[in-house]
Amino acid sequence: MVLATLHSTQTDVCPGEPVKKDIPPFAATTQAARDFERIARVLDILSLHWREQPSLAWVAAEAGLSEFHLQRLFSHWVGVSPKRFVQYITKEAARSYLADAASLLDAALACGLSGSARLHDLFVRYEGMTPGDFKASLRGRPMTWGEVATPFGSALAVFAPRGLHRLEFFADAAERDCLLGEWRKTYPQAQWQAAEQAQLRLLAQAFLPDRSPAAASNVSSGDKHEGSTLALCVTGSDFQLKVWEALMAIPQGKTVSYGGLAQAIGHPGAARAVGNAVAANTVAWLIPCHRVIRETGMLGHYRWRPERKRAMLGWEQAGLPRPPEGGG
Repeated sequence: MVLATLHSTQTDVCPGEPVKKDIPPFAATTQAARDFERIARVLDILSLHWREQPSLAWVAAEAGLSEFHLQRLFSHWVGVSPKRFVQYITKEAARSYLADAASLLDAALACGLSGSARLHDLFVRYEGMTPGDFKASLRGRPMTWGEVATPFGSALAVFAPRGLHRLEFFADAAERDCLLGEWRKTYPQAQWQAAEQAQLRLLAQAFLPDRSPAAASNVSSGDKHEGSTLALCVTGSDFQLKVWEALMAIPQGKTVSYGGLAQAIGHPGAARAVGNAVAANTVAWLIPCHRVIRETGMLGHYRWRPERKRAMLGWEQAGLPRPPEGGG
C-alpha cells in the first residue's frame, strides 16, 4: 500500500547542523525507506548472482532475512517472486527493452500527446518564463511541501502555485532536512507551508501498481478531487525542457538510449548534453528519466541512486501483462 504523509515544520538545516527537535518521525515514510533498503540489498545480490540461479534460501540468508520475510516482502512490493523479478533487471533484459526513441516520439505526436491534458501544465507551456522569472513570480506566493511513502523509498515533494515543482527521494532525516534547507534558500521569496493532504494523495496515486507515471500525470492540483490532474511545473533551459517533454513520451516497459533520445529530439551527436539534461531533472518518476539507459544495457547514472533506477525499471516490467507465474 502506498501512503502519503506530511509534516508542517520548515527547516534550513543540512548534515552537520543541529536538527530542530520539532521535526517528528513519520512511520509511513520511515517504513518505506526501510523496505526499499531491504529490496535494494536483495536486488544487488540477485544482479550479481542471477546466472547461478541462487535458491531463495541462499538469497534470504545473504540479505539477512528469512525465506518467508523475503517472499512476503517481494509479494507486497511488486506482486511477483524474487525469482521472477530477477528476469527483469539483468543487463540482457535491459537491452531488450530498448526502443527506437524517434519512433516513440513520432507515435506520441501522432496521438497528440504533446498537446493533451497530461502535458498542459508542464512548464514548457509558459514560453519566456526563465528560472529567474519563475523565482520572481513566487514573491509572496506559497510553496508547499510534504513527504510521500513510495515503493522506492521516501520522497519529498514541493508544489509551486502552478503545480508540482520537485519530487526527490531521500535516505534519512538529515538528507530530507538538507533538501528542504536548499529549496528554501533557493526560493526565499516564497511563503513556505505544508502541502494539503489532497495534493499528497493525488501524488501517491502515481506510485500505485495500476497507474503508470504518464497516467498519473492526468490528474489537477487545482482540483482537489481524486482523479483530477496533478500538474507539473518545472523550470529549465529550452533544451532541458525539450528533453524532459520527450521523456514523458516513453511508455512504461520501454527504455531509450541517450544517443537515441538526442537524435529523436533533433540533436544527433548531443548524447552527452542529453545526459546532462536527463540528470538535471528534479521530478522523479513522473518525468521518467529512469527510462534512459546506455545502448549496452548498462543503466548509467541516476541522481537518486542506480539501485533505485534498477528497481523502478524492474517494477514497471513486473506490472506489464504477462502469463501467470508458475512456481517461485
